[in-house]
Amino acid sequence: MKSILIANSKGGSGKTTLATNLAGYFATQGASVMLSDLDRQQSSTQWIARRPADIAIIHPHSARSKAQNITPDWLITDSPAGLREDKLSDAVKQADCIIVPIQPSAFDIGATRDFLDILAEEKAIRKNKTFVALVGMRVNVRTNAAAGLAEFMEQTGFPVLTYLRNAQVYALAAEQGLSLFDMRPSLVEQDLQQWLPLLDWVAEATASNQ
Repeated sequence: MKSILIANSKGGSGKTTLATNLAGYFATQGASVMLSDLDRQQSSTQWIARRPADIAIIHPHSARSKAQNITPDWLITDSPAGLREDKLSDAVKQADCIIVPIQPSAFDIGATRDFLDILAEEKAIRKNKTFVALVGMRVNVRTNAAAGLAEFMEQTGFPVLTYLRNAQVYALAAEQGLSLFDMRPSLVEQDLQQWLPLLDWVAEATASNQ
């Protein structure tokens, strides 16, 4: 089983967007996928409940779910805001890779800076047992905020995978229980291109830990 943790201590950073779309991608590739929702709001779990019955299955992970008895090809964890200390250490140890979403605002950058400092102290990361990378979320490229985000991300020392644009298609997909990879390609062509570096990195990072 390959495990991906989506994490940032800042709420509203885009963790659920990354988690649900990653789950959708691997499911459409024919893999067995489990989506673990640790957030109190249970947004990922509700997204699964909205998924149409005729598209690729994604198994929810919860105490009540029979799906937790299976061993999936991929486990994707949508972590809560404020993930710190012991809970963070446990989550890091169990993950092959961690993706940290960051939005282009001073509040998000400040909170993420502190979170990345904590991540960098984790033994599994220092020993290269768990890999960490960053993704810019809801980015309008031709703005000062986007430029500030890019400068910050480049200075962190972690790989910067991609910048996902602020597109209405993400909200539309979420409302319907879909990922971008479940939708007609012509509707999401630009967005799918932005996802390619992220997907390539995940494949390489998880292969290294098998």
